[in-house]
Amino acid sequence: MKVFSVPAEVMCDPQLNITSILERRCADTTNPLLYRWQMSPGNWQPVRAREFRAMVVAVAKGLIASGIVPGDRISIMSRTRFEWTLIDFAIWYAGAVSVPVYETSAPAQAAWALSHSEAKAVFVEDDKLAGVIEQANSIEPLHLENTWVINNGALDALITAGLNVPEEAVYTARDTATCSSLATIVYTSGTTGRPKGCPLTHGHFLNLSVNTKLAEPEIANPHNSSIIFLPLAHVLARLIQILAMDAGVQIGHSPNIKNLAADLDSFKPTMLLVVPRVFEKIYEGAKAKAAKGGTLNKALFDRSVKVAVEWSRAKISGRVPLALAAQYTFYDRLVYAKLRAAMGGQLKYAVSGGGPLSDTLGHFFHAVGIRVVEGYGLTETCAPIAAGRISEFQIGTIGPLLPGAQGRIAEDGELQVRGVGVIDGYYKNPQEDATAFTEDGWFKTGDLARFDERGNLTIVGRKKEIIVTAGGKNVVPSVAEDHIRTSPLVSQAMLVGDQKPFIAALVTLDPDTLPEQLEHLGLPRAMSIPEAAVHPKVREAVQMFIDEANLLVSRAEAVREFRIMNKDLTEADGYLTPSQKLKRSKILKDFSAYVDDMYSRVSGDMSVRLERLQEIKEQASEKLHEYAEQASERIEELREQASERLQGYQAARAQKTESTEQVEATAVTSDGPKDTAVIEAAEDDTSRSHEQ
Repeated sequence: MKVFSVPAEVMCDPQLNITSILERRCADTTNPLLYRWQMSPGNWQPVRAREFRAMVVAVAKGLIASGIVPGDRISIMSRTRFEWTLIDFAIWYAGAVSVPVYETSAPAQAAWALSHSEAKAVFVEDDKLAGVIEQANSIEPLHLENTWVINNGALDALITAGLNVPEEAVYTARDTATCSSLATIVYTSGTTGRPKGCPLTHGHFLNLSVNTKLAEPEIANPHNSSIIFLPLAHVLARLIQILAMDAGVQIGHSPNIKNLAADLDSFKPTMLLVVPRVFEKIYEGAKAKAAKGGTLNKALFDRSVKVAVEWSRAKISGRVPLALAAQYTFYDRLVYAKLRAAMGGQLKYAVSGGGPLSDTLGHFFHAVGIRVVEGYGLTETCAPIAAGRISEFQIGTIGPLLPGAQGRIAEDGELQVRGVGVIDGYYKNPQEDATAFTEDGWFKTGDLARFDERGNLTIVGRKKEIIVTAGGKNVVPSVAEDHIRTSPLVSQAMLVGDQKPFIAALVTLDPDTLPEQLEHLGLPRAMSIPEAAVHPKVREAVQMFIDEANLLVSRAEAVREFRIMNKDLTEADGYLTPSQKLKRSKILKDFSAYVDDMYSRVSGDMSVRLERLQEIKEQASEKLHEYAEQASERIEELREQASERLQGYQAARAQKTESTEQVEATAVTSDGPKDTAVIEAAEDDTSRSHEQ
């Protein structure tokens, strides 16, 4: 196997830990601005390095006063907010280990994380989550000595409790941690089975942060600011926070996605960390708004998308034709500028992770003024192991590995990696270690991928999500699913067809955009999701996007049937992971009636026959295409031969200056038809090829 490798630019002092970054920032004579703390909607209060450290140390003293010692596990269960980060650093200053739990976790999920990690205490945001912990304790025996409720004044109480603890005690505890020490145990969100604990060290974060900073200088610099709204329980958001502190990027927190538009407007970030669904929602919202404005507005928006894609491709290639530049200027005033303003007006960069962003959206937002680079990584890799570069901006691939990473493609197409951010094994889970790592220590990502000749990584699909049809065709579902989800009507799309004669799809409607879309279709805004799911006009609108998706794949991979389900798939109902990935096995189990209905008219034997007929049809089509190409090449070859002969005859005639006009006429009439015959013969050859 060929190994792709990017050497680390630098490796950190092994005696350091994550808190060393904050100490370095505090040593800066400018006392740099680190955070903007949202005290109320639109009210962002600056928090500088030394002020933040004082708050962190005060809380850490309270932890020590409460009996926390280096190595203890402390869980955090809260939405993304400034206090989350404050608590995280306080835990590290106390020499302890943080264990994040998604605030959306069910009691059983929380119970597993707290029990498996042997958490000694937990911070929860409010009384509701405190109730989840109580339920968790009834499921698995927990060993919690304290449950601190943030909204009930827990931080103030801890600060008061630690007033008599000397500051030296905090620094003594802090200094017990080195690069090799455990910093956090992050549990994978998991689409199947129990979450696995990933033990990430201080060195994982430090070395990955400093090398990423060097690879992305346009993003990781003090001129940028960002709002984090993704869950801090996700390792990517935490890595970005540490990277931001290291690079001087100012950070704000937005705890409620529904308030994101207002927060963007008041904070005005220059950079965002997103999942593809965020940009899909923004795009769908703009498209729906245009459609609501009438036929002309819809046509203008659709045209603006085409111009955006053309302009972006030309811009990346290095040359934008004048006519295209003029069109871009027109639509920039009409469409793109309004979207820029809606996102704060200063957004220049975005890092997208957690799934593929469609090329169309990448080009569209590039035209809007936002360069979106894609990153790839897993909890096991401490988030990014590969990412696009702003300096070599491109769309359609993730980009090269980050410094300090290695990758290779196994015989079955699976990506295997190792590097400065990759764990050596799971926390207390040797059984998983045996299957997740190769004998020579490479981590098996579970993703199908490829590298191009320049080392750019492209993810093809998830290995365990591959659908194998009755005819043996392997289908990667993400290509069609991603496009179907660009419909403003659609919330989720999932392809099915394992051991079936054809590919089908389960689709859900987006409850947020549905009323406007129904109105656009001439239907009542108040129509319920179950009613809309079976309405012909709604099906027709969804079918349009399925037809477009089918153009992106082969005939065998095309969606031939679909059902719109009568409810959305949500994380709260257990059908999505916290990172919004589909829990396919659970969906198939709970909604099997829809799947059975789509295939009920096709018997087993007939299924195989249909699949075989489809294969024959594809083979015939490929053969015909092959014959056409061969014939085209033959025609071109014969035309060139005829042209060469004609030029030879003309040259010879020019030399015969003493020949008579009658002789020349004879030469032309005798030789001319031969050239015509050559071309006619080629055309006959082409005709016969097509008949075959």
